[in-house]
Amino acid sequence: MKLFVGLDISSFDIKVCILDDEGEKLTSFTVSNDLPGAMQLRDHILDCTMNKNVQALKIGLESTSVYSFHPSMFLHNDESLKSLGAKVFVMNPKQIANFKKSYSDMDKTDEIDAFVIADYLRFGRNSMSVVKEEQYIALQQLTRSRYQLIHQVTKEKQHFLQHLNFKCNTFSQEVDSSVFGNAMMEMFSEKFSLDELAQMPLEDLAGFLQEKGKNRFNDAECVAKSIQKAVRSSYRLDKVVEDSIDVLLGTSIEVIRTLQKQVKEIEKAIERIMAGLEETQTLQSIPGVGPVFTAGIIAEIGQIDRFEDETKIAKYAGLYWRKHQSGRFTADDTSLSRNGNQYLRYYLVEAANSVRRHIPEYQEYYAKKYKEVPKHQHKRALVLTARKFVRLVDALLRNHQIYTPKRSVNI
Repeated sequence: MKLFVGLDISSFDIKVCILDDEGEKLTSFTVSNDLPGAMQLRDHILDCTMNKNVQALKIGLESTSVYSFHPSMFLHNDESLKSLGAKVFVMNPKQIANFKKSYSDMDKTDEIDAFVIADYLRFGRNSMSVVKEEQYIALQQLTRSRYQLIHQVTKEKQHFLQHLNFKCNTFSQEVDSSVFGNAMMEMFSEKFSLDELAQMPLEDLAGFLQEKGKNRFNDAECVAKSIQKAVRSSYRLDKVVEDSIDVLLGTSIEVIRTLQKQVKEIEKAIERIMAGLEETQTLQSIPGVGPVFTAGIIAEIGQIDRFEDETKIAKYAGLYWRKHQSGRFTADDTSLSRNGNQYLRYYLVEAANSVRRHIPEYQEYYAKKYKEVPKHQHKRALVLTARKFVRLVDALLRNHQIYTPKRSVNI
């Protein structure tokens, strides 16, 4: 016989429904969402298999962040369930909600939701979401946290630029150097007024930039000249306003540096975990794909065998466009799907952007797609390049091979 166990998880408890292969409910009950409750759940499942020839045992639950993590890992690692060939699936709540629509006049209760999940398993619509091993879970937490930090850094930099525009409104136009380099950050941290910067001897300002920039400027004097040109052509603020802006600039600098430091610490932890995964060398053999991009992709894909082929990976990442068709009309300009795994999509796109700078084939493909449309050129070309990159990732991971320019694998 086959058994299908549906779990509806909350922070407090777990609603359970167990069905057989005919869809008959064998039992339903509730346990607490903690270790004793999980052990009780396991014992109930084992009782249902007592003296029975179990051909399949599938346990399913929706992905509900930290609430689903502990019970899914407990059931996945339990030796007594492993001996029965049990498989644990963590599923997208949207898929369950859509499946539930096929039932008419069904109320919204946790007990019913557990039944729907079990029935969803019974129909076999669960090939992609088998729970991952601990290394992938740990890596996923790190790469997702890095993703969030990177977005926080970007947001804080936008705030910084807004404040900078108040202080020196022509700075970004006149100065051909990153405002987020260490030298520029130090200059703004010093809270110089515009008049102080304008009147500072050129050699002193150039020396300041060279010292704080650790001699990385090719022509510090030229940069210093552009800064003084910018401050002389910018509007002057009342001292009260300028002092307030200086405080905000200093605060933004501290926030940006703190976030960047945290990103580096996370990246170190990522590299430590990556050293123990066999997929590491496979993807890092691709020019332009370093340990961080590799980690982000592997953490979200997990075991490549979860996916039938590369098209399923692309759809999982949301790298596809919706079709808009009415009668004989088919729209050429449609939006990228907003569904899919945003983390996997981010790391695939970032990796593809790096790869195109290192591999001529991808650079040529990007350039070709860039020229095809008049709008959204870069975004569209980059996402299409990422879609092409998915085929390479799938082929290398599935065949356990490293990248070679001669294309030793079929992609």
